[in-house]
Amino acid sequence: MKKESPINIIFLFMVVVSVAVAGFNGKMPALNTAIFDSAKSAVVLAIGLIGPMALWLGVMLVLEKAGLLSIVALKLQPVLNKLFPSIPANHPAMSAIIMNLAANMLGLGNAATPMGIKAMQEMEKLAPEKGTASDDMILFLAINTSSVTLLPLGVITIRASAGVTNPASIILPAICTTICTTIVAICFTKFLSRKNKMLSVVSDEEIKRIDMLEKSAEKSTFSPILTLLILAIFASLGYSIYNHIATAGSLFTEGTFVSATAYLIPLLLAGFLLFGALHKKPVYEVLTEGAKGGFETAVRMIPYMVAIFVAIGMVRASGTLDIINMALAPALNLIGMPTEALSVGLMRPLSGSGSFALMSEIIQNDPNSFVANLVSVMQGSTETTFYVLAVYFGAAGVIRTRYAVPAALSSDVAGIFLSLFFTRLFLG
Repeated sequence: MKKESPINIIFLFMVVVSVAVAGFNGKMPALNTAIFDSAKSAVVLAIGLIGPMALWLGVMLVLEKAGLLSIVALKLQPVLNKLFPSIPANHPAMSAIIMNLAANMLGLGNAATPMGIKAMQEMEKLAPEKGTASDDMILFLAINTSSVTLLPLGVITIRASAGVTNPASIILPAICTTICTTIVAICFTKFLSRKNKMLSVVSDEEIKRIDMLEKSAEKSTFSPILTLLILAIFASLGYSIYNHIATAGSLFTEGTFVSATAYLIPLLLAGFLLFGALHKKPVYEVLTEGAKGGFETAVRMIPYMVAIFVAIGMVRASGTLDIINMALAPALNLIGMPTEALSVGLMRPLSGSGSFALMSEIIQNDPNSFVANLVSVMQGSTETTFYVLAVYFGAAGVIRTRYAVPAALSSDVAGIFLSLFFTRLFLG
């Protein structure tokens, strides 16, 4: 008999407790509205993902057929083998993992999600039990929820528009926090995996596919032309930033912040397609072939997203979060954790938009305060855990999540305390 997945217990707990709390608080009408609004939001969001997913899954197929993904995976093989020992070096999952992590680090959320979905779908092909999260899938999810981001551009934008003296001052504490939370997530996940070992088996079909990718990688090299293209991309990015500074007088101006993604995504898209063309691949045909899976994947995610979004919406509307906040506040006040910051920390794993709104309100009310710096670091160094879980596992058809929930939440818990530590260390 299979052990019940933790997500089943958590989902049921969130729904039942929300109903009970809403009854005591007299918030049943708000709870009723939240149920239908959350279900609708989940479907709208899933449909909205179709376009970006179709585009970037198509680009991924171009890079895969051109051999670039295999080259990158081989270059990083020593490190990746330590983290994901069950994934063959030239498997498409490995290269998709690399692309997802790189996109997250650069703050390219629109590109990171489709690449993460691609990685999950490829790892699902290696899973010994279909519908069950493998150790590698859980580790990848945990790393994503720890949010390794070098530039929290959205947070810096809000700080700049609110008139913060130094909007980018949170970059160093946010980077330190996100590095530490990632280490915590990896260590805790590896610890749990030893207690819940699952052996991966590579099928004959996957072995043949890997052999084909190896041959493709052998034919593809970092040619002088590709090197020039990469240099041109970074030169264009540098010139765009320089031009912005020359025009506005500063990288940061009131109400605006130059977003690197505005330059990086178009340049990367052009560079990737040029790489495919230089390796004699019909980029239009290959891209459209890869994009066909975008719609199917988005539809497959809808049931999982509806369930998670409804549970989260009920928790927010019922006032359950406020009760948890009040219960924890006295203990956390002893270590200097402001109540407002705790609200953002508790909201962050449940709702990205909700935590962002709370953070924005705090910054607007007191832009240069300690609590404004703290919530900025929290928002910039953590991720919306349950959203990532629903999207990634839903796309791969994973129902039994095993120890994925505690592994992912470990980075959220660590992120709250580490944000406080590094904010005090660097920003007083």
